[in-house]
Amino acid sequence: MKIGKKAAFLFGICFMGAALQAQDSFGFTTVAEVETSSVKSQDRTGTCWAYSTMSFVESEIMRMGGPEMDLSEMYIVKYAYQNKAQRYVLLHGMGNFSQGGQAHDVMNVIAEHGFVRETDYFGRPDTSKMHNHYEMESTIKVMLDNYIDRDDASPSAVWYTNVESILTNYLGEVPGDLKYNKRTYTPTKFAAGLGIDKLNYVELTSYTHHPFYEQFDLEVPDNWSHDRYYNVPIDELINTMKEALAKGYSIVWDGDVSDSFFSHKNGVALLPVDEELGFVQQTEKEVTQSDRQEAFYSWKATDDHLMHITGVVKDKNGTVYFKTKNSWGSKKNPYSGYLYMSEAYVRMNTVAIMLHKHGVDKELQKKLFK
Repeated sequence: MKIGKKAAFLFGICFMGAALQAQDSFGFTTVAEVETSSVKSQDRTGTCWAYSTMSFVESEIMRMGGPEMDLSEMYIVKYAYQNKAQRYVLLHGMGNFSQGGQAHDVMNVIAEHGFVRETDYFGRPDTSKMHNHYEMESTIKVMLDNYIDRDDASPSAVWYTNVESILTNYLGEVPGDLKYNKRTYTPTKFAAGLGIDKLNYVELTSYTHHPFYEQFDLEVPDNWSHDRYYNVPIDELINTMKEALAKGYSIVWDGDVSDSFFSHKNGVALLPVDEELGFVQQTEKEVTQSDRQEAFYSWKATDDHLMHITGVVKDKNGTVYFKTKNSWGSKKNPYSGYLYMSEAYVRMNTVAIMLHKHGVDKELQKKLFK
């Protein structure tokens, strides 16, 4: 969830998509596809980062020979909120406290608290209603800001206990041990037993204001934990994405979806030369590294939304698109909740990706993992 001049516009985008007519004229054919679970909906929350990354984790479990699972996104969200609230207080309210987050937030929670299945933790006391975090988020933030603004402010354990109480009231009590295949596991043992180790996953980005092939703290508001990303040229990032998918590794994608030619309702994201042609197969713009940098500096391309890339397709002209699993549900979309982002769109609007380190192109591995 973003702040600033694009907030109102992105509110509509994040939960509804663009209201445009779908035109399936592309004739997509599959080049590579990774096994994944069913499409979910984040409902009225800004938790795309949790939905996309937990979908990625579910695919990782299947890639390693495990079963298809429906894991709880809200179990992750609850712990991430607690960590975010503590960081916000320690920074005297100068950090970011919102519904947004990044792929590494999920991995950080898994490393500390593991994960559970959706049936173990629904994340809402009344399962007949959809998720809606606006009241919960604003309640916590108002409380923290009031604490911080007091003349005699001094963080105490009560502050964090109150945050946890609010989260429990809205999301429910997290489970302790869980049963699976007639055995009892802690959530951390459950995650480890299914092969998920955060040390196996890396985040890549591509900007020129930091040296290539080194890590840096990516300057986007939702990187509230100040995790570090490997910086690589855009050509190498795109090549790694294609090669990873060809080898069976899926990708968490973080990027900008405010462009008028990103349309969940049409099921495509394009970067057309002639916008008047609409959502049809057509020539797209060439994107350079400097184009990306200008878009980043001007806030034209920011981290609006995270999704799960599960495949590569080509249209009738041989243009490459990335098959992308969204978290806006399967309705009002011609591809049952998926959309196809053209390579040009991805080149321009990717802020960062996360994938298994073995999915990284081997030549790039030599440059990064020295």
